[in-house]
Amino acid sequence: MSVTLYHNPACGTSRTVLGLIQETGIEPEVVLYLKTPLSREKLADLVDQTDLTARDLLRQKGALYEELGLNGPAITDAEILDAIAAHPALLNRPIVVTEKGAAACRPAETVLRLLP
Repeated sequence: MSVTLYHNPACGTSRTVLGLIQETGIEPEVVLYLKTPLSREKLADLVDQTDLTARDLLRQKGALYEELGLNGPAITDAEILDAIAAHPALLNRPIVVTEKGAAACRPAETVLRLLP
C-alpha cells in the first residue's frame, strides 16, 4: 500500500502518526513540507482528489492564522490555499494520503482508518 505522510518532525502528533504507520510494516513516503513546501497546485490537488476541504488543510492554531484573518467566514477556499502555499506552517499536520483516502490525522488514531 502506498502511503504519503505530510510530516513535521517537530510535531508530536506527526511523530505518533509516523510510528503508527510504521507499526503496520509500511514505510511511508515522508514529505517534509516545511523544507519542501507544497505548491498551490499540489494543495488544490489534495482537495480535488480527496474528501478534504481547503479548511481541513488549514492549521487553525497559532498567531499566523489570526494575523492573516483566516478565521473569517468570508475567507474562500482559494484564499486558504494561497495562504498555506505562502506560509507552509499553516498546513494542518499531519496529513496522510493512501488508496483508502486522505485525512488530517488529528487525533493521531485517525490514520488507522486509512491503513490496512
